Amino acid sequence: MTTVRYAPSPTGRLHLGNARPALMNWLFAKSTGGRYILRLDDTDAARSTEAFAEGIHTDLSWLGIVPDLKVRQSDRTALYGAARDKLIAAGRLYPAYETEEELDSKRARARLLGRPPVYDRAALQLTPEQRAKYEAEGRKPHWRFKLDGRPVAFNDLIKGPQIVNTASMSDPVLVRADGSYLYTLPSVVDDIELSITHVIRGEDHVSNTGTQIEIFEALGGQVPNFAHHNLLTGADGEGLSKRLGSLSLQELREAGYEPMAVAMAAVLTGTSLPLEPYPDLSALGQVFTLEAVSHGSARFDPAELSSLNARILHQMPYDAARPRLEALGFASEPLWLALRGNLAVFADIVDLATLVSGPVTPVVADEDRDFLRAARELLPAEPWDETTWSKWTEAVKTATGRKGRALFHPLRLAVTGREQGPELKSLLPLVGRTECLARLP
Repeated sequence: MTTVRYAPSPTGRLHLGNARPALMNWLFAKSTGGRYILRLDDTDAARSTEAFAEGIHTDLSWLGIVPDLKVRQSDRTALYGAARDKLIAAGRLYPAYETEEELDSKRARARLLGRPPVYDRAALQLTPEQRAKYEAEGRKPHWRFKLDGRPVAFNDLIKGPQIVNTASMSDPVLVRADGSYLYTLPSVVDDIELSITHVIRGEDHVSNTGTQIEIFEALGGQVPNFAHHNLLTGADGEGLSKRLGSLSLQELREAGYEPMAVAMAAVLTGTSLPLEPYPDLSALGQVFTLEAVSHGSARFDPAELSSLNARILHQMPYDAARPRLEALGFASEPLWLALRGNLAVFADIVDLATLVSGPVTPVVADEDRDFLRAARELLPAEPWDETTWSKWTEAVKTATGRKGRALFHPLRLAVTGREQGPELKSLLPLVGRTECLARLP
């Protein structure tokens, strides 16, 4: 079975860029009948918090993502310890005693000599006596994975054939001196143990993939398929920061954006697919493919999100809006159909509904008073429907000689008190003749 994972760390709020891999994994899993696993990478105990973990669950649920399985790396340390011991026994994980200052000095020296700052594997040359001396000094080793130092080839499902040469890399530290694990080892162990078949993530991880494939192989695990998508950036081309809350899902939710508008902006930006509304994630999943993801940039334009949000609301059927309207006390299909075309966010319905229920302060220019008095006398008798507006304005036009903006604009200002708003042919029957008479001078 196709099995994917989304693996955020609970060290900040999710932003639009984090939603991109979360949704791409979800759409891929559901379109292939597969499983979606949420894995919280919370091995960084100093920065991981329960509040951020809850925030991740809230944000994913808001987007419409319901994981088939939830796991936490902090609950799985025994698995990582077993993998660590296996790599040590195989000679692939070795202790290194350099301090951070000593490593910085080595890197600086290499740069001065025009060499890449790659770790020199000095720890492999230590004698038992030297190791014992370091231990006696109180030094605790960190543990490095011994790379094969070879070209590692894999077929990226988005970028195509890739080669990462691990000969140009430092042996990565997998275990810190305090015994805690860095991202790489727990991630590989979990992917093996959870039978992950596809790893869909940002292109900033391409260079990590060669190292991870070597660890998969050293542990005897099945190497998954990899797909690295372009990263969502802000309008200025800069990356989106999770810790700074840039375009955080919480902020977008509180600003009134529809979850599907956010989902479409997160997924479709930087693809060959048009940015157009879809009713739900299932419909979006029917058109989204990994092949549609561009190799170029994925620059997010906030104006496109606002446009998507408005278009979703303008097309939203009454049955979809009804529960939310009932909660606001506006459960009326004619009202919804009359006002939805002017919504930027759903909450705008509260303000627009006052055009019907009042209070409305008519705007009447001195030069229009006689014109509006004449219009008042020509107001048609009830019952009213969507033809009433055209019948009324035609009668007023004939009687006053006004046409175009000079005809329509003073009527709109008097009836609604606003320069712009819903079409009056739909609004007028909701307002009613009595209220219209009260608004005309």
